[in-house]
Amino acid sequence: MKSPLSSLPFRQRMHLILLGVDDVGRSAAFYEALGWTRAATSHAGFVKFDLGGYALALLPRADFARDAMANDSSGSGFSGFALVYLARSADEVPRILARAVEAGGTLVKPATITQWGVAGYFRDPDGHLFEVDHEDTWVLDESYHLVV
Repeated sequence: MKSPLSSLPFRQRMHLILLGVDDVGRSAAFYEALGWTRAATSHAGFVKFDLGGYALALLPRADFARDAMANDSSGSGFSGFALVYLARSADEVPRILARAVEAGGTLVKPATITQWGVAGYFRDPDGHLFEVDHEDTWVLDESYHLVV
């Protein structure tokens, strides 16, 4: 017998990216220094940034770990997780990386020519890995949304 839940649609989409951080205020200031605007519904313990229909949300790492029932809230080791920003041009990649470093991030890999385009990595103040990438193969619509 089919479960009543099996008929519900499960769409390929994501609404929130949650990042557990050591200091929500410091992390929010970092993203604001990158030019991002904090959502009006944010508060000291949960800051959101609108990503055009998606949101990046910052919350205390210990609270996040407790909620997810994780044993290690230190964030040590490589998590195997990165967020990717697609630059509009190859020469924008090093400028974005430099801005991240100026805002308090750490350069992991400078803008490097790859077989696909130009890419580099930085970590935010809490160690979350971001790739800044430009490849001609990525297609973006007029609203700068990725066409997959």
